[in-house]
Amino acid sequence: MKYQVNFDIDFKRNESKGVYIALEGIDGSGKTTQVERLSEYFTSKGMSVIKTREPRKEGIIGDLVHKVLTGKTKFPKVALQYLFSTDRVLNHEEVIIPSLKKGKIVISDRCFWSAVVYGILDKGENYDNKIANQLLVAHSILSMYHQFTIPDFTFYLKIPLETSLERLKAKKDMKEIYESKEKIEGVLKGYDWLFGRFKNEVIVIDGSLPVEEITNQIIKIVEKKL
Repeated sequence: MKYQVNFDIDFKRNESKGVYIALEGIDGSGKTTQVERLSEYFTSKGMSVIKTREPRKEGIIGDLVHKVLTGKTKFPKVALQYLFSTDRVLNHEEVIIPSLKKGKIVISDRCFWSAVVYGILDKGENYDNKIANQLLVAHSILSMYHQFTIPDFTFYLKIPLETSLERLKAKKDMKEIYESKEKIEGVLKGYDWLFGRFKNEVIVIDGSLPVEEITNQIIKIVEKKL
């Protein structure tokens, strides 16, 4: 027997006095660089800034995540995003939410949006509303039970596939399991599809622009609402 469940629910908004900023994009899009530059800027203005990333590389779960991403530990693909979500729960409860309540600016390298894009990729599914809705609920994004707080600003640093591959060639860190041409291409298509669906929640930035210009664009947008 089939059971139908329908409900309408909004994202969980940040009601604290702090500001939550997230950077999204494919590998090599410049997220980490912008996190550092934005942190330096807002700190120079006398604001308290907390930098974070998802998934993390430290802690019990973060350490395991890092080993999986670098191929040191095998983990079923279908379960991988649930591992990331566990780390995300800890990050929100231990870092993000407390910092926002204290009025700090939280700047994150990725957030829950990645769970949908990479989750579909891991499952080998096509991008459609059905599978996306399942992941939005399963990973506590549009869940009736528990929700992650959505960033006040999500900036998608959009770059071409070729630019990503070129930048990754110069990467000194260990190569991760998602950094093949085929997978990056799939992630790029996933972001375009997802943010086309939730375009009101995301600000697209040309990640091919000079680093300083990207930083200035982001600052200008954020400061308008501070």
